[in-house]
This record gives sequence, structure tokens and C-alpha cells, in this order.
Amino acid sequence: MLGEIKGLNEECGIFGVWGHPESAQLTYYGLHALQHRGQEGAGIVTTDGEQLKLHKGHGLINDVFSQDQLKELHGKASIGHVRYATAGDGGYENIQPLLFRSQTGGFALAHNGNLVNAHALKSQLEAQGSILQTTSDTEVVAHLIKRARHLPLADAISEGLTMIKGAYAFLMMTEEAMYVANDPRGLRPLCLGYLGDSWVVSSETCAFDIIGATYEREVMPGELLIISDEGIESRRFSAPIQRTLCSMEYVYFSRPDSDLDGKNVHASRKRMGKSLAKEAPIEADVVTGVPDSSISAAIGYAEEAGIPYELGLIKNRYVGRTFIQPSQELREQGVKMKLSPVRGIVEGKRVVMVDDSIVRGTTSRRIVKMLKEAGAKEVHVRIASPPIKNPCYYGIDTSNSGELIAANHSIEEIQQIIGADSLSFLTPEGLNEAIYEGQESLEHGGCMACFTGNYPTEIYPNTAHPYEKA
Repeated sequence: MLGEIKGLNEECGIFGVWGHPESAQLTYYGLHALQHRGQEGAGIVTTDGEQLKLHKGHGLINDVFSQDQLKELHGKASIGHVRYATAGDGGYENIQPLLFRSQTGGFALAHNGNLVNAHALKSQLEAQGSILQTTSDTEVVAHLIKRARHLPLADAISEGLTMIKGAYAFLMMTEEAMYVANDPRGLRPLCLGYLGDSWVVSSETCAFDIIGATYEREVMPGELLIISDEGIESRRFSAPIQRTLCSMEYVYFSRPDSDLDGKNVHASRKRMGKSLAKEAPIEADVVTGVPDSSISAAIGYAEEAGIPYELGLIKNRYVGRTFIQPSQELREQGVKMKLSPVRGIVEGKRVVMVDDSIVRGTTSRRIVKMLKEAGAKEVHVRIASPPIKNPCYYGIDTSNSGELIAANHSIEEIQQIIGADSLSFLTPEGLNEAIYEGQESLEHGGCMACFTGNYPTEIYPNTAHPYEKA
């Protein structure tokens, strides 16, 4: 994916195993499958039934863990995390899982999502004497659970979860049990599987495939699972609410070989491309997609339009992340390093360039320019999602509205800015139909707040957002 240069990134991925002697190794492989969800840090916590052990660090999974370090993380259970920093900064202390120790035992916590009332809860906790060790909103949950120490842990977790608002998929672990929770609206994906007698939990089903686990089911919105040597128990900490799974999971974030809510991501993206071809046809010679997340939609567009699909853009998979470059000039050069037009395919052709989204427009402009410099006669841009006009407060780093090109410009203006010969976006109705195949209405489907501005939860006055400028 090109998230680093597109300004669109998922917060993280979580993975856990209970009841396997090589739990750390399995979690390591599971996190590999979820690496697309976060590349800034990773960590694993294991338990052998007596103590919790943690290893974490900055970078990719391969950078953080060696074989010797994995051998040190022996135990029957583990939880792991890959992180992209949205809430809080990128400091070491914010890399998850977070591990807390007390006289009554250890407690590890991994979180995917963002809490919209974290600022208010932090102020309340600090006023009551709590000292927060990180700037991550995840730590709030540990403090809320600990303050309910008069209750059994599962009840304390349930009580703590009722106090937080927003998007969250949690993996929590003590020496004796693992706790799995999904927010009442199921905004972030979370699924349950098994490997022999072991239970496995993951942000995406693709991680099950890499370790040979079998998918069991989704973790339901408002559900708390308790997994231990005694088995698995399910309880509710919230009354059922209509699920609003993030639509951008289908559009961009999840791997195409994952299934979300029973629907394959690749198939959903192909349907988005087909819907886009119906809504925005154009006479052209070839269709190409921007690697990687747009390929499925481009194939769907080409099939529906009856135009050949070609590899007009090639991705170089061995280039470092562009955002670490020290100057804007080098960042722009980074786009050319990551993507190369295939001159023999696009030269002299009318090209339909299918992409999944436009955030700021800078990358689209550079790609259109590259295609035309490679000889494309015309470049018609088709976006397999609606215009992103609103910030996301649930764990995606879409910037404040001032930096979202669609919030400040019409489609005609965006077309001129990126230099395209034409530009069209998929409508919200088309996206909803492509994902749910008519099974859900627009009002009761996935979360489309970044497109429509209709947020499924209350947005608090001091909702923290890492790129929001006061």
C-alpha cells in the first residue's frame, strides 16, 4: 500500500493465541500477516501461567524480533500488536502491548482503534490521582479497570469498557486468562479462530491462513470473550447496537484475502470497480490500478466496462518509507521510486487510472503526471470510494478538514489540481451496494463518516486527533 505517501493509515493490528506451546512464534507469524496495518512498532507479551514477559520495539516485525528473542518469550499464550501511531506520539512507551505490573499480578493490553472521550477520561483520572505513563489513549482503559478492583477482573473489564466511547478492539491478558472485546458498534474488525485445541484472535482472517488456523466467527459488537485453560466464555458488556464496521476496511485497509463480516475483501473491491464503471463510464483503451489496494477495483472496472486491464503501474517493493526523507523534494522523488509507469502499455493510450481514495491529492497529481510523461494520451481518474470530506476520529489518520482536498474543492476543481482529463468518485450508495450487495441500507450499513459526516458515536468537544490543529 502507499499509505505513507497518500496520508492514509490504519492505526494497528492485534493478534493473540491461547493454549499453544509455541504461542509467541505463532503470534510473530500472525503479526507478519497484519504488517500492513502498522509499520512503526511491534510487540508481543507471553504468559507461562506464572509471569508475563514483554518484548517490543520500533520498526517492522523483522526489525523488532530475532529468533533468540522469540525463544525468550516462551509460554502457552501471547498477545501481539503492530502499530501505526495516530493517538499519542511515536515514543517507545506508546508501543503496544502495554504491560502493567502490580502486587496482584500483571496485565497486558493491546488496542486497535481510537477513543473519542479519552481526553475527558484522562483529565478525570489525573484529577483523582492517577499518573499516566504514556500519551496513548489505550492506557486509560487499564486505569479504569484497575479502579474497579473490588470486582472480579471480568466484571471490572466490563465496567471499564462501559465508560469509554469510540472504536476499539481489545486484547487483554493476565497470567491466567485472555480477554477479548469489541466496541458496541464493531467499528474495528476482530475475529476468532482455532488451531487444534488452541484459540486464536486476529484483526483480520488473513492471519489465520498463515498459521493454519480455522476461522470460527466474528467477535460480536459489545461482546467480551474470556479465554483460559478452562475454555472460552462469552458475555456482553453492552446491549446490541447495529454494527457499523468501518467502510474503509473494505476500500483500503484490509488485505484482499481477508473476510470481513462474512464478505471477502477482494470480491467487495471488484464490485466497487464494477459499480464505478456503471456510474462513471468513459471511452478508453486500457484500465490500470494503483498498486496494491486498487488492483481489485481496477479489475472490476475493466470487466464491467469491457476495456482491457493492464499493469500500467509497477510497484517497487524494496524502497524505504518516503515520509522519513528530510525534504519535500525527496518525498516527491519517493513517489517515482515506489511507482513506475510501464511506457509500453500506456504510451499513446487513453488510460483509466483506478485508485481507492484521494486524501490530499498530491499523490494522484504525481501519478497522473508520471503516466502522461510516459506517453499516455489521456488519463481518466476513477476513485472506488466517495470523496473523503470529514476527519476520522476512530483510528485512521485522515487529517483535519483543512488538509482534505475534497472538503475544500469541488470534483471539477480536484480534476484540475491533479491534472486528469476526467475525474469521478463512487457514490456512497454505490459503495454501500458493492460492500453489502443490497443486504443493508445506507443508514444501517458500515461507518461512512469520513464520506458523509454522519458519525455513529457522539464526538466530544475535546476529541483528540493527532493531526487536528486547535
